[in-house]
Amino acid sequence: MKAILRKELKAYLTSMTGYVFIAFILLLTGIYFTAYNLQAGYPIFGYTLSSITFVFLIVTPVLTMRVLAEERKQKTDQLLLTSPVQVGDIVIGKYLALVGIYLIPIVILCFYPFIMSMYGTVSMPMAYTALLGFFLLGCANISIGMFLSSVTESQIIAAVLTFVVIFIGQIMSGIEGFFSETAATSFMAFTVLLIAACVIIYAVLKNGLLACTIGILGEAVLLILYNLDQALFEGAIQKFMEIFNIQSHFSNFVNGMLDVTGIIYYLSVTAVFIFLTVQSIQKRRWS
Repeated sequence: MKAILRKELKAYLTSMTGYVFIAFILLLTGIYFTAYNLQAGYPIFGYTLSSITFVFLIVTPVLTMRVLAEERKQKTDQLLLTSPVQVGDIVIGKYLALVGIYLIPIVILCFYPFIMSMYGTVSMPMAYTALLGFFLLGCANISIGMFLSSVTESQIIAAVLTFVVIFIGQIMSGIEGFFSETAATSFMAFTVLLIAACVIIYAVLKNGLLACTIGILGEAVLLILYNLDQALFEGAIQKFMEIFNIQSHFSNFVNGMLDVTGIIYYLSVTAVFIFLTVQSIQKRRWS
């Protein structure tokens, strides 16, 4: 794992990818920091961080699109897959290298509250709590991008998929508003999601019998629960979609709250997508 970590860090720091990533984050942060905290005099650094979360739509695809897709395209992944190194160690090594590059601008941003303190009173705990949330949010987004890079050999497709998934996560609150909280709406929404899941299972595993079985059993469970107690479905689709609202937990950090639930959520998202990345590579390894 250490060898993979050193190799990936060297690759990012000897190419433009890592420097573009770092420079773009610092550029946008500097613009908003100057406008909000220095010129307008807002004493809360979290406002600046909250305003630039859209930066992940751009920098995450740039940073992660080549991490696995490029090796798959150039067939160099075969050397890794046939090596005695565990797939989990490979994935974690690559992920830690990505986080290491992301950590560079985060460390630089740690000095910004001190700059603000030269012009007025600043709550340091509040500023660094927001920075912690910003770091965890970025780590979760990076794990998503790494997984999507593992499912295709095209860097462009990996970048587009990463952009779309992160964008959906950022506007999930708005998407929730399109659905009413009635039981019937939630039932229909879950049915559509079940069909989509079956299509994905068939596309990945090429097993029509398994996909149909899961679809039939899932729909039967939904019908039984709906007929037993419709109250279970009232507002259920909103609660389900809130799981994918990766942006919502960050607001607590911006307000200075050390949200343990948010920390667990971001760590869980990271762990899930690292696990999915390992499974994606394992599938190719055995096939």
